[in-house]
Amino acid sequence: MDQIRRSRLEELLREEISALIVSGEIKDPRVGSLISVSRVEANRDGSHAKVWVSCLDDEKAALESAVQGLESAAGFIQSQIGRKVRLRLTPILHFIPDLGIKEGFEMVGKIKDLLGQ
Repeated sequence: MDQIRRSRLEELLREEISALIVSGEIKDPRVGSLISVSRVEANRDGSHAKVWVSCLDDEKAALESAVQGLESAAGFIQSQIGRKVRLRLTPILHFIPDLGIKEGFEMVGKIKDLLGQ
């Protein structure tokens, strides 16, 4: 799969997974509406995809439980994507917690404290 097709697939997966989370179709109570998909990375043949998930909640435990909920609902998410999107092969999804946004806010806060603002 060339780079352009792979990037289109990644963006499509990100949009579809985000729509499933926001619409509340994932019934797992660990997956709340404060969860967002920050990045998707598909492998070269499109059979697997890593999905980075971030949480607006301050607790790291909330993000970990949300990732576990998404992992348990991965089959349902894959089937919904397969129904909505015409793909020869629906990728197997692997969810990974993304702590980058939270760490970025913490770093900005530390810099502001150092500068006295």
